[in-house]
Amino acid sequence: MSTPSRVAATLSLAVLLGGGGYWAGMNNLVSSLPFDLAETTLVTPAPIVPTGAIVYYRHPDGLPQFSPAPKNTDDGRTFVAVHASEDVSFDAEAKAPSSTKAADATPTEPAKARILHYRNPMGLPDTSKVPKKDSMGMDYIPVYEGEQSDASTVKVSLGKLQRTGVKTATAEMASVSRKVRVPGTVALDERLVSIISMRTDSFVDDVANVTTGDHIGKGEKLFRFYSREVATAASEYAAGRDGSRGNDDTGSALRLKNLGVPQEVIDGIARTRQVPTSMSYTAPRDGIVLERTAAAGMMAKPGDVLFRIADISNMWVIADVPEYDLASVGIGAKADITIRSLPGRTFHGTVDLVYPEVETQTRTTKVRIELPNPDGMLRANMYADVEIEAGAPNPVVAVPNSAVVDTGDRQVVFIDKGDGKFEPKDVSLGVRGNDTTEIRQGVAAGDKVVVSANFLLDAESNLNSALSAMTEEAKP
Repeated sequence: MSTPSRVAATLSLAVLLGGGGYWAGMNNLVSSLPFDLAETTLVTPAPIVPTGAIVYYRHPDGLPQFSPAPKNTDDGRTFVAVHASEDVSFDAEAKAPSSTKAADATPTEPAKARILHYRNPMGLPDTSKVPKKDSMGMDYIPVYEGEQSDASTVKVSLGKLQRTGVKTATAEMASVSRKVRVPGTVALDERLVSIISMRTDSFVDDVANVTTGDHIGKGEKLFRFYSREVATAASEYAAGRDGSRGNDDTGSALRLKNLGVPQEVIDGIARTRQVPTSMSYTAPRDGIVLERTAAAGMMAKPGDVLFRIADISNMWVIADVPEYDLASVGIGAKADITIRSLPGRTFHGTVDLVYPEVETQTRTTKVRIELPNPDGMLRANMYADVEIEAGAPNPVVAVPNSAVVDTGDRQVVFIDKGDGKFEPKDVSLGVRGNDTTEIRQGVAAGDKVVVSANFLLDAESNLNSALSAMTEEAKP
């Protein structure tokens, strides 16, 4: 048989078989066939009907466009409604197949709380009523109804706690101390400075060989003088005309004291019963001659300064403490002083006085510190660097400095409540030390406080409070 004949025969057979099958189907003769034609038919599964309330509406083409209310596309097509059973779940359990969850669920399983909104995963003040992603591709986090009783309380998952580096410490009773570092100046002790002057008209006959800056001992001669008024009183004392000789508290002896005659001269007159032509004036204390104006042959009027002598065995350091540090500096506080011109040496003293005045221009207050100066190395007007021990000497409730979030208007400490919950507490601060801060109100000893990443918690707390306020306003 030629090739065209074979092709024609094949086509004829196909037509006959097709026609026979059509006739058998129309006459219900399928069961008489040698094989079951029904079993070879594809069965289309029944469509899954979504359940639950409509959460939002999505774009019919699957584009990332959502709407909380019915909406049409630009070409007039209707957005597709997404029911609660089709909504995206952000829980770990949602990753399991829905059939497994449905089989394991019991009739008494509580329903999931309603999602109020979705918030920014980085804590930014941005929310959405529908699921979305931020600029970095992170999913927005759902916020469920009744998730937090306190709007300001922050709840963080364990995974996020590790990622953000939240660390806690325990508030405890401790002494809060720090050093106030301020500049100072060495000064003379005003109580150890003596001024030599005459109380009556006198003539200076001779002056001792001492000059400004020399050291002089108590009782050493400074100068010799003659005074007619002193000589008259001395003559009466020596003669005992008023019965006062030998009695230093009455008569001429008292008059000599009032005229400034040294006790040694009065004792010499009583012993010899003679009045010297000129009398010696001796140094009233050990010290350094700060000033000498006496000269031989001069006439000294009452009140004229002839010598000024200072005892430098004890010195002062006057430090300028800023006004905001005054509350932590008290009398009796220890102080360490280093002198810029005496490197390698540290002097130790105590705060003797806090002056009752604040400088208007510098807003500082002078603080006086007493220093022993046995070797005379400290000199007046030296510059000094002062470190004063400040703080609360008695134990107080203290937390690490990093635990306090100071926004300027308020100071906040976050308390760890456990299970990833953190509660902000407004606190009243006391002394701030080098490492710890005194808490006067808001935190008790033993509370766990956040010392790291608390600024993130503060942002989260503020966001929760703002969202809570917005939710309350939106309620009818």
